[in-house]
Amino acid sequence: MKQIAAFNDFMADTVNLNDTRIDLLDNSFEAIKKVIRGSDYSPTILSFFRHGSWAHKTIIRPVEGNPFDADVIVFVEPEADWQASQYVNDLARVFRENPIYKDKIRVFSHCVTIEYAGERKMDIAPCVCGRVREDDREVCDRNSNVFQRTEPEKYTDWLTGRNAAAGGNHVRKATRLLKYLRDIKTNFSCPSFLLTTLLGLQINDGDKDSGSFPDLPTALCTIVGRLDDWLQARPFVPVVSNPVLPSENQASSWTAVSYGNFRSKINLYRGWIDQAYAETDAEESLKKWRKVFGDEFGTTPVRKALVATEARLPALDAVTRDEVDTVRVRGLGALALDILRPNWRRTPTWVSDLIAAKVTVGAKIGKVEGRLMGVKSGMSLEPNQSIHFFSKLGGLTPPAGYRTHWRVTNTGTVAKLKGALRGEFNDSDSPHMRKEWLEFRGVHMVEAFIVREADSRLVGFSEPFYVVIE
Repeated sequence: MKQIAAFNDFMADTVNLNDTRIDLLDNSFEAIKKVIRGSDYSPTILSFFRHGSWAHKTIIRPVEGNPFDADVIVFVEPEADWQASQYVNDLARVFRENPIYKDKIRVFSHCVTIEYAGERKMDIAPCVCGRVREDDREVCDRNSNVFQRTEPEKYTDWLTGRNAAAGGNHVRKATRLLKYLRDIKTNFSCPSFLLTTLLGLQINDGDKDSGSFPDLPTALCTIVGRLDDWLQARPFVPVVSNPVLPSENQASSWTAVSYGNFRSKINLYRGWIDQAYAETDAEESLKKWRKVFGDEFGTTPVRKALVATEARLPALDAVTRDEVDTVRVRGLGALALDILRPNWRRTPTWVSDLIAAKVTVGAKIGKVEGRLMGVKSGMSLEPNQSIHFFSKLGGLTPPAGYRTHWRVTNTGTVAKLKGALRGEFNDSDSPHMRKEWLEFRGVHMVEAFIVREADSRLVGFSEPFYVVIE
């Protein structure tokens, strides 16, 4: 039996990280960014990026007494003649010299970890952009003093795509359940990034329409069944390539013993899950689900111990969130229409072709020419640096005889007070490219309008490219 209501309660009351702790992570993230920005850390900071289960939305409530943690990547430009270890060591120096953090840090191979009185911790890893090739990302191993390729943004996009392919956000929820199962059973081990990849690999592009993921318990049965089949077909330690960086074997830490144990336990729990799902008697089904997840599954969520734990957490200062905070927490879709479609934008005056061509906008960011990092619409960016926009017509650079005009629109209190809401049309600085300066906090937008010079007709225009300046 599916026991959907019991699953919903169990996720909310036992598995999911609660809002208080999420707010603590968000506030710590903002404070850490402020410290690094205001320090004398030598590398130029391009942006900050939530990473790991926090970014993937698979973070779970820790087992009682353990801290919950989050990963942060600091994208930086390369420093001339710096070795890999210097990026981590100098970041550690910044926090050691800060009176608030000096007694809270530990330094590991790739990151500086801030530990908050045993309640939570945050791993901060520098990532160097464009050291060898323009689009390369490299984390820094201070122990071996080497740079290592990484693709955190692409990996997050891949996981988001796997979740969307199944529909209903059920892949993320099933991932949380299996991480919870690992943590409470403690009889098998699998690093979170490896487990997340293994589960993502079980999703097919056509799953959304297949009926395999209509709800959480069905999704759990499907994904664990597929994972078990995959494991049983591989009696020896497999290579599990990072789906966006094939040279990285994510299963490199597995030994024959640890892999065999993981393979055996997934097979065991697959049987228990199938039995609980197939059971038609409600009470018997609850008993079988409790065999999988423990006695708290399907019980009334009184949870006195949890309430006591919450009471010990420090209170949050009341803050008024603006549109930038809204995007950071909930995404662009949570913004009001008057921000997404501001009414002070100028109306185009060109006569339009009846059949408009597809126009898209891309962007790169950076302070040093030749070291520009690609960014995406809606990504949070640091102020006081340039951003370069370029237009595409049907996926290609527009040919000779076409001109790109840019409608640049600002929003937010700062831009309004400075009389800089804009919304007018601007010419390209060079063919089909426009350079802007990131200045005002807010959610701003850039749109490309491509005009055929021979008859001044508008052949197509893009959707807004949203620029979020913190």
